Amino acid sequence: MQYDFDDELLAKLSENIAKVKADIRSCCIAAGRDPDEVTLIGVSKVFPVEYAEAAVMAGLKDLGENRVQELMPKIERFSSLDIDVNWHLIGTLQKNKVKYVIGKTKLIHSVNTIELAEEISKRSVGNNVTTGILLQANVSGEESKHGFAPHELKPALDNVMDLPGIEVRGLMTMAPIETYDGEAREVFARTRVIFEDLKSYVHSDKWNVLSMGMSQDYKSAILEGSTHVRVGTAIFGDRSKYVSV
Repeated sequence: MQYDFDDELLAKLSENIAKVKADIRSCCIAAGRDPDEVTLIGVSKVFPVEYAEAAVMAGLKDLGENRVQELMPKIERFSSLDIDVNWHLIGTLQKNKVKYVIGKTKLIHSVNTIELAEEISKRSVGNNVTTGILLQANVSGEESKHGFAPHELKPALDNVMDLPGIEVRGLMTMAPIETYDGEAREVFARTRVIFEDLKSYVHSDKWNVLSMGMSQDYKSAILEGSTHVRVGTAIFGDRSKYVSV
């Protein structure tokens, strides 16, 4: 099977990925962390599949998509090429789309309602698989963001921890676009405190994923304990020419 990407694209993405990995390493050293604790997820949303292919050839092992309708064709393409990669669904997931992704993802990062968790549980049991999920935490308090408010997380866990077919691995959050220097890091720091508090509440060694940080703020997220960073633009470049008007 012929790959879709060319040498120029591979060289460009290789350079970008190397820079992001170097940043991750520097931040981990500054924070006294092991760089191997941080998973780099390349977010290939809206980019053609050749970008995702080239990113994996350049050394990425994890890719993320925001929409099911973009995720599924890329999964099919990778399967046809026999490329093994961990797929992460990081965007809002509608209940009627759950059936398409069960058994296809490493993690669903964006579980933002009890009803969605229940649907994932039902579909997972029906397919005889266990699905890893993260609860989306709206720590910044922005109305435009989905997720559980901090005070809602323990009751949410009470409802979803014992659902069959799912494994609750931790939290995901998004920081606001900064209006002052350090605003994102403050949100990440608060999320880390909540994450650690919940670790003692759930009493599970599977509670070990803190998904925080994107292209504009992944360095701050790593300094505050993020285990998974979701990086798109810093790897793949400007996506505006691929966005439908």
